[in-house]
Amino acid sequence: MQISTLAREMPVSPIRNLTPLANEAKARGIDIIHLNIGQPDIETPREFLDAIVEAANETKVVSYLDSAGYLPLREAMSGYFKTLGFTYEPDEILVTHGGSEALLFIFMTCLNPGDEVLVPEPLYANYVSFTMPHGVKIAPIPTKQENDFALPPYEELVPLVNEKTKAILVSNPGNPTGAVMTQDELDRLAALAKKFDLYIIADELYRELTYDGRTPTSFAAMPDIEDRVVFVDSVSKRYSNCGARIGCVASKNKDVRAGVLKFCQGRLAATSLEMMASIALYKMGNDYFDQIRKTYQERRDVFVDRLNQIEGVSCYKPGGAFYTICKLPVKDAEAFAAWLLSDFSLNGRSLMVAPAPAFYMTPGVGHDEVRVAYVRDIPDLMAACEILEEALKVYPDRT
Repeated sequence: MQISTLAREMPVSPIRNLTPLANEAKARGIDIIHLNIGQPDIETPREFLDAIVEAANETKVVSYLDSAGYLPLREAMSGYFKTLGFTYEPDEILVTHGGSEALLFIFMTCLNPGDEVLVPEPLYANYVSFTMPHGVKIAPIPTKQENDFALPPYEELVPLVNEKTKAILVSNPGNPTGAVMTQDELDRLAALAKKFDLYIIADELYRELTYDGRTPTSFAAMPDIEDRVVFVDSVSKRYSNCGARIGCVASKNKDVRAGVLKFCQGRLAATSLEMMASIALYKMGNDYFDQIRKTYQERRDVFVDRLNQIEGVSCYKPGGAFYTICKLPVKDAEAFAAWLLSDFSLNGRSLMVAPAPAFYMTPGVGHDEVRVAYVRDIPDLMAACEILEEALKVYPDRT
């Protein structure tokens, strides 16, 4: 007996693939500092936790709710979006199991097997896992650290479009780079989408996490392309609420909404108590993010500056989210990341990072890079830098 070809060919997660090695290290008594995954250590808002308890106390039967999503939650989402200038009405929003399911349903709705979607590279590795089962191919838009991961000029974008191209997918602020797109970059992609009649899939989970006074940019605030924008949101990252698995798809396009709704109905409904409790998050107001931004910016400043003091390390200072890409003086980042867990520790601690090759579609790129997430407190981040510095001094396969 054999498993499916799809299951055999599905790439492993660069974010979680080394977990067995991390677990073995923990069994040996090694404390692992996890910078491989975007799981914030900031406390989930008490408003959400209290609302979970209240919903549970008032519920005798945890029943299915509307496949499109609990209406009071969609109303709260709509109200929140309008404070940002996004005019999505409750009936233009569909609640999903996190941003991941939102993207899965969008790909199944907007793209056919054999179609291609343009994505700035480096890109979120799970985009491959979301597109591959549906026969959709990712076509990269190359960007470089030395250019702050900015998009190429419009005239260089046009040749990337062919008869198979049907959509543009953008993470803004970016995962894994933390780059924040300028309005000029959004305008370039909007012009490309209008010229070639493409969807724009706007993955904006980190929208409020921008630093140094940057103003967040969004395709959802551009009315001239509202018919082709498919917007993705989630409570996971901004509200440090990854386990709740509540996200949404929002679109002005009736056909897109009707298609996504079919898939929502096929999986019946999102989780009831979490939908009820998430209303409290969307009603918290934008001032909630002031302290969150300050915390992450302080972490970024200290962490990136310290990384760049390590011999041979070059680390990008991101403008948003809580990730960055680091170049290391190693021949193979995947081998180095595994070696950190299996063969190295410092004062009883070691480090887990995400090797960057899987964040690229272009072959041979990113072999000496890792993605790290500054989602731990500053003492842990400083300890991680010390571990990395000492590990690089003795690693046998340096460049």
